[in-house]
Amino acid sequence: MSFGNEKLLYEIRSTPGNYECADCGAPDPAWTSYQLGIFICVGCSGIHRDLPEISKVKSVQLDYWKDEHIQHMKENGNLLSKVKYEANVPPFYYRPRPQDCLVLKEQWIRAKYQREEFTANKDISAWYLSGFKEGFLWKRGRDNKQFQSRKFVLSEEEGVLKYYMTSVCKNPKSVINLRDLNAIFQPEKIGHRNGLAFIFTKDSRTRTIFVYHENGEDIVDWFNSIRAARLRYLKKAFPDTPESELIPKITRNYVKEGYMEKTGPTQREPFKKRWFTLDSLERKLLYYKTPMDAYEQGGVFIGSTNHGYKVRDVLPAGLTARKCRAGISIETPERIFLLTCLTKNEQTEWIKALNDIISRPMTPQDYAAEANLRQNHKNSIRH
Repeated sequence: MSFGNEKLLYEIRSTPGNYECADCGAPDPAWTSYQLGIFICVGCSGIHRDLPEISKVKSVQLDYWKDEHIQHMKENGNLLSKVKYEANVPPFYYRPRPQDCLVLKEQWIRAKYQREEFTANKDISAWYLSGFKEGFLWKRGRDNKQFQSRKFVLSEEEGVLKYYMTSVCKNPKSVINLRDLNAIFQPEKIGHRNGLAFIFTKDSRTRTIFVYHENGEDIVDWFNSIRAARLRYLKKAFPDTPESELIPKITRNYVKEGYMEKTGPTQREPFKKRWFTLDSLERKLLYYKTPMDAYEQGGVFIGSTNHGYKVRDVLPAGLTARKCRAGISIETPERIFLLTCLTKNEQTEWIKALNDIISRPMTPQDYAAEANLRQNHKNSIRH
């Protein structure tokens, strides 16, 4: 590529829309699909390489560029591509972000360019809009920890997701209310690239079911079918709330999760290693003995500053002598929770995530959730 072409290509990339990946929004994309005329990140470029019949990949900097390819990039670009390939994306359909897992990005790219599901001339009345879906997923057993095939049924009419032990069972093993359901892709935790977690409330506790499907398209269809049903439920439950405010509540990832150590309420108990998850929407910091536990061992409601909540990066003087790595104190109206992180980096990330929640005012629903969590764990805090 001549110096002139290189300069022109960088100028094209700096135009609106082109300085973010066309598929996941990652900044400063260093690759392109010159056949589609779009700029993409290195992660999405790997997916495009698997679609040679519709996408040809080049590096912005490392590959040779012919004049006609430069011209094609100039005449197209990310914004025009979105007009064509994202003309009819349903509001519930999840658009992956840079930090999301591979299967979400892969199926988004295949849906857009290979199946052309969202072009203007396509009917979006796909089966996931019907409000009903059934099929088999590999589910991890709560007690035996083994994955076994189970029949799942999503029924928007009944307002539930349920699963059966076998295909001939008449009664479901478990019924999950759509009101409480969250779904999170967690491939690394589950140990399968298509791993998905269903999180819901059962008997006033948080229950997690881990599942996967061998086929990436199928598991993403399950995910978006749940999102479609959840959005319609939220619209009925909150008819005066704008759709834009409901979308983030359909499903959500944990803002942070990982290991920390905690002590008990008297602060004299030994620190024990626990797996923590932080749910920003529900303002809950839950802890588990292992990442794959079905139920939490305990939890901390994260309220707001003006309601007596505070996070500090220190522990009481008597505890700092532990090879303490980095301490966190969470002050609530009831008690102080003491935690330690392995590194200062982890401490900084946890404190930022917690403070982001604490800085938000509480809603009437938050006050009810606070009282409920306190009651649930009042006499059952285990560590």
